[in-house]
Amino acid sequence: LNYESHTLQPNDIVKITGGALVPELAMPYNRISNVSAGGQNIDLMKLEGYLVNKDFEIKFPVLGVLNVQGKTTKALELEITQLLVNGGHLQQPSVIVRLLNAKVTVLGEVNAPGTITYTEDQITVLQALGYAGDLKIDGRRDDVIVMRETNGAREIAHLDLTSTTLLESPFYYLKPNDVIMVQQNYKKVKSAGFVGDTGTILGV
Repeated sequence: LNYESHTLQPNDIVKITGGALVPELAMPYNRISNVSAGGQNIDLMKLEGYLVNKDFEIKFPVLGVLNVQGKTTKALELEITQLLVNGGHLQQPSVIVRLLNAKVTVLGEVNAPGTITYTEDQITVLQALGYAGDLKIDGRRDDVIVMRETNGAREIAHLDLTSTTLLESPFYYLKPNDVIMVQQNYKKVKSAGFVGDTGTILGV
């Protein structure tokens, strides 16, 4: 399967957790959590995260300002680990970086359109449609549109959910801020008495 990891962007919020052989020594590198051990309140977690500013920077305790441009969460984990080791801060540190505000938007002929926030490392277009309540009975399954912004350029893909080649598409795995548009089956539109150019059903 084709999947290219998301690189951190301005307004992303990341949670960074550091550990060490002696846990107490890692405390200065962690923000104190107000979320209970079993709690999953994502809004509270966001407040404790690090916001990527417009210059692709975050301010991390002790280490100072870190530039995250072009970096994935895994790459940032490795960088912080190296900085902690090379600077003599911690012995055998463990660093986990997690994106807290990843979201995709699902519009059109689905039962629950809207914006979906997720904390998984990655989700597929099928999972996102499942979160949106699945397609309505008159939604087109053979031409689902995915819109994606990459380095300021917009990409548009047409996915056929009924095809075995779906898994090979680079758009099968979604990236944060992707927009999914499910069109109405034109035959249904026509039978309902609406007449028009199919090209006007969706304007991008």
